[in-house]
This record gives sequence, C-alpha cells and structure tokens, in this order.
Amino acid sequence: MDYPSFFKARIADLKQEGRYRNFANLERLAGRFPTALYHDPSGSNREVTIWCSNDYLGMGQNPKVLNAMHDALDKSGAGAGGTRNISGTTKYIVDLESSLSDLHHKDSALVFPSGYTANEGALSTITSLLPDCHVFSDALNHASMIHGIRDGKSTKHIYRHNDLNHLEDLLKSSPADTPKLIAFESVYSMEGDIAPIKDICDLAQRYHAMTYLDEVHAVGVYGPRGGGVAEEQGVMDRIDIIEGTFGKAYGLMGGFVTGNSAVIDAIRSYSGNFIFTTALPPVLCAGALASVEYLKTSSVERNIVRQNARLLKSKLDSLGLSYLPGDSHIVPLMVGDSTCCKALTDSLLQNHDIYVQPINYPTVPKGTERMRLTATAVHTTTHIDHLVLSLKKIWTENHDLLNLRAA
Repeated sequence: MDYPSFFKARIADLKQEGRYRNFANLERLAGRFPTALYHDPSGSNREVTIWCSNDYLGMGQNPKVLNAMHDALDKSGAGAGGTRNISGTTKYIVDLESSLSDLHHKDSALVFPSGYTANEGALSTITSLLPDCHVFSDALNHASMIHGIRDGKSTKHIYRHNDLNHLEDLLKSSPADTPKLIAFESVYSMEGDIAPIKDICDLAQRYHAMTYLDEVHAVGVYGPRGGGVAEEQGVMDRIDIIEGTFGKAYGLMGGFVTGNSAVIDAIRSYSGNFIFTTALPPVLCAGALASVEYLKTSSVERNIVRQNARLLKSKLDSLGLSYLPGDSHIVPLMVGDSTCCKALTDSLLQNHDIYVQPINYPTVPKGTERMRLTATAVHTTTHIDHLVLSLKKIWTENHDLLNLRAA
C-alpha cells in the first residue's frame, strides 16, 4: 500500500469539504493583548487583533502572574523533573492544589497537565472503580469527557443538551440500586449557554447520583472569587467533583479536579493519565497560583468581560447578524457552511487584520459552522466597533455566498 498517498487523499477530502484547518502563525505581544503579530506565509508581518482567544481576562500577561513565573524560574529552573510519582511533586504544585481546594471549598484537589487529561483521567477512573456504574452525559459534553466516560467502560446514557425531562427519564429507567454519575458542563463553549446546575443537582439528589461538573470556561470568569458558575449560583457545595483548567481565564495551561479527599485520592492512585504523565513545571504552577489567588479578590476583569459581551451582542443585534443567545460571555456567530465560514474568516484576517478561527465539523455538527467570538477583558470599545464594522462589510461583500448557503 502507498501509505503517503492514502493520507494525502484523506487531507484532500478535508480540503474539498472546506474543513481543512490552517493555523495562523501568531506572536502575542507582551502587554498588548489582544494585539498579536501575524507572520504571513508570504514572509510579511503585521499586527492583528485576536477575537477567538480563551484568555478571557487577559491574565496571560498580568504582571502579578509574570512576576511569579520569573521568580519560580530563577529559583527552581525549567522542568518538573518527572512524573508526580517519581520526582515531580514540587512545593509549587502542592501550594496550587491547596489554593484550588480553598477556591471550591472542597477537601482536596489534584493538578493535571491539561484540562483534557483531567477530564479523561478523572472520569475514566471514577466510572471504572464504581461497580456497574451508570453515567448520564450531556449530548454536548466536551470530547475529553466523552473519552473519559468511554474509557471507564460503564453503562452510558446521553441526554439531550440541557434537557432536564430527558435526563430524569433516563435516571428513572436505570436500576435504583446501581451507582450513578451525572457529567455536564457549566458553560458550553460552542453554544455560549449555561447548564441548569441547581435543577441537575436536584435530580442527582432525588436519584442518588454523583455530580461531575466541568467548569473550564467558567473558572475565573464567574463567581465572587472566580469559582465558576456553581459558585455564582450558590450550589458549589452540591457538586461532588469540579473540574477546571488554567488554560483559559487563568491565562496559562494545565487542569485540575477538586472534591472529596477519598475520591481525589482514588483518582491520584488509579488514573494512568495522572500517574504516567510528567508534572507541570514550577514556573507554570507558580503562574497559575498567582492567577487563581489574584482572581479570588479582583472582580474588575470579570465585570469588564460581561460589559464587553453585552456590548458586542447589542451591536450584532443592530446589524441583524445571527448568534446563539446564551447567557455566557461566549458569542457564537452562526454561518452554517464550512466553506463559507472559512471564506469569511479569511477575509477578516486578510482585509481587516482580525483573527477568528472558523469552527467547523467535527467540533460542531455539519450545517452549524460558526465563528466563536470572545470579547475579553482587554478588548476596548474601539476593538468592538472595528470588529462589528468589519463583519458588516464582509457580510455585504459575501451576500451571494451567504444566500447560497442559506438555500
């Protein structure tokens, strides 16, 4: 078999469908986010504005975070030295876990190298250890949650997105005497909506199920101390396991889970994703700790994000552009075709110096392609005005293409 030709053909399929992903070569500029330097394939460079970043609060360039990282780098060097089981349990990671336990008012916390490995490791371990476990998973849960549940080899039930009646029907139909776990997210990043957490907790209590909440797009952004939507809604104590990340609002990378000490210890002791992965280095843990601690007391950034999201949505409304009207800070601007979505985002970059990555299948279902816009705490009204005027222009210029897609 001609292996290279086979894979070349599969890439050609993606390009034909308009789903091939091109990555823009961006260089973030310290102190100037959301501005970045775009390295064009032609060899020229120019400044662009990023409109699809998960660094919602601009913490990736917060001076307190950077100073903490410089200090850790000078004191402890670059690497962690190994896995946590060998030589990677540093004081920095222990202090970070203590801070996370305090953030979510839980007994214990465990840091992973990424939010993906945190979900995959925690869910696979919990569901594999519980005998005859039944898992109830929201239909729009992240791939990391899906993979973790699949690896746990438990009985899986998928309920329609945020559909409480369907969830209850599935809970009712399951054996009353088996362990149960409801896995869901607070903020769904491709929809921009928020789960009915209190109502899900009520169902979990009624049917004796554990609750597992992914707060990756909410920690830092919601709650008086950045604990997430569950904290903001006053139901954090009703969630058994809270999972989060440092890779979004906290501005760095890494993931974590918090919960009952016995559950967290079981994940630490059984999860291959944790046991066999090199630990986060001190420099990242120090930065994450500084970010978490800072956002426990500062609501300035959170307030600006909400103001900017409201302003952006109101201006899109004035243009008649269709976006999913969720309650979160994420604004999914709907296009509905992969080729069209890429053409629009290419035009934004080439003609308006705005970077937005098109969101196509398999991240979202075919026919629901979109631009996922995020107005961060460091975007200004000038940035927002420029984006909206640019969108108006490219929507007008691509009128025929958009009409063809709609037809």
